[in-house]
Amino acid sequence: MDNTTTYYFVGIKGSGMSSLALILHDKGYKVAGSDITQYTFTQRGLEQAKIPVYPFDKANIHEGLTVIAGNSFTDDHPEIKKARDMGLPVYRYHEFLGKLIEGYTSIGVAGAHGKTSTTGLLSHVLSGIAPTSYLIGDGTGKGTPNARFFVYEADEYRRHFLAAKPDYAIMTNIDFDHPDYYKDINDVFSAFQTFANQVTKGIFAWGDDENLRRLKSDVPIYYYGTGDKDDFQARNIKRTTKGSQFDVYYHDEFLGNYHVPLFGEHNVLNTLAVIAVAYFEEVDLDAIKDEILSFKGVKRRFAERKVADMTIIDDYAHHPSEIRATLDAARQKYPDKKVIAVFQPHTFSRVIALMDDFAKALNNADQVYLTDIFSSARESNGKVSSEDLAKKINKGGEILKLDNMSPLLDYHDAVVVFMGAGDVQKYERAYEELLSHLSLKNN
Repeated sequence: MDNTTTYYFVGIKGSGMSSLALILHDKGYKVAGSDITQYTFTQRGLEQAKIPVYPFDKANIHEGLTVIAGNSFTDDHPEIKKARDMGLPVYRYHEFLGKLIEGYTSIGVAGAHGKTSTTGLLSHVLSGIAPTSYLIGDGTGKGTPNARFFVYEADEYRRHFLAAKPDYAIMTNIDFDHPDYYKDINDVFSAFQTFANQVTKGIFAWGDDENLRRLKSDVPIYYYGTGDKDDFQARNIKRTTKGSQFDVYYHDEFLGNYHVPLFGEHNVLNTLAVIAVAYFEEVDLDAIKDEILSFKGVKRRFAERKVADMTIIDDYAHHPSEIRATLDAARQKYPDKKVIAVFQPHTFSRVIALMDDFAKALNNADQVYLTDIFSSARESNGKVSSEDLAKKINKGGEILKLDNMSPLLDYHDAVVVFMGAGDVQKYERAYEELLSHLSLKNN
């Protein structure tokens, strides 16, 4: 690390990039960056830290910078190209992160789904016990002086997580995703196997995942779950409208009764993984119980608000497994209300590869609406549409347009779950505005 340079982030509003920028800022380094001018949910933290954020422009690049390039941008990006032409130090995000975690007890949280929620919970819990730095994929990052732990989200996309060699890894699942890069489930497995080979102390993996059960490693693999063959087990699970409560055992050793104020079976499993890490780092488990109780969740993961008589939930879910988990959580918290899903499909290749799974997952809602497919920077078009997905959905499938969200006004005292990894929030805002106007008129 260099106190004389400014660390300049190309694509600073990216969820991992903004987190990393905040960590360096907390550590006292000079930080700046560039991105699109459109507002994103990650930028509030940057604003509060007074980190300068400029519109993309190659004129931003000058001597004295160390450039950290977001993985969404190729070397042809004007700022990255100019930095390389000038001979400035240029790191890819994952390369820089891999160097940054050295010297700490590092815990990488990997998996096709559940990374951000688990990283957020683990960061929250450990921070209450010992100095902890963390990087969460919701744009949250903290660099703590003299940290004992460094908790970070380990992203499997394009095998980026292989740039780091953590002490511990939590692996929530292995699932086929990112079909624009991975060929099939075996290709995904091979990436996780390589990652497992790089972990230096121990791995905590979900026991019901058949691919995680196939992993081989020179370090111990501890499985967590609800089955008899799991090392860490959640037993006597009680799920209510206040959260979930369960007993935890390591083999036959009782580790206590835990309550988590979160919803869905996946959050029981995420909590179990956190407890397992704490156990092996000999952290006081009674203190862990208290920290779990005060966890409020992470950004864009089951984020709730009330408008008029409606409950609106915002969630990043963009894969069938995530949709199922989010709808399961909504059912747990609101068992007596109708659950309406509004889903923005994310990338054409994902919709093509997982079309039938999307339809099955969405049918867990009482009614389903779709928006047009969000085209990412990696993929601007494709040979599929939301109408194709709608034909496979039994519970509706009407396509919502931004200038006409009125179909949602037919519901009262219900739950609307907006899901997607693109800009689905603009649909939420349009709906909320309609609801607010309607409520004002009625009053």
